[in-house]
Amino acid sequence: MVDYELNELKREFLDEAREKVAEMQSALGNVHDHSALDRLAYLAHQLKGSGGSYGYQRISTDAAELEKTIESLSADEGQGSVKDEERMQQFVINLRTEIDRAARELN
Repeated sequence: MVDYELNELKREFLDEAREKVAEMQSALGNVHDHSALDRLAYLAHQLKGSGGSYGYQRISTDAAELEKTIESLSADEGQGSVKDEERMQQFVINLRTEIDRAARELN
């Protein structure tokens, strides 16, 4: 595959990742709702797998940590601490920052 084609695939991934992170930010406003947590975990899981596939290990790692935090929160029946919520917010911020950085590097 020509570098141009790979870079185009990466751009598409980053655009989709940006949309997922925007949805994650919305879901963070309702973390006590089980369906919002499920959706957040689903999006994190998707980014975890696809980020690594495109060579974005930081995206994959932050998404994995976010997913792990959500799973522990779900195991506690959604009664996580403020610290858990802050950790989730920080992982989403990290994801957005890394996606923006990766997009700048492709241009």
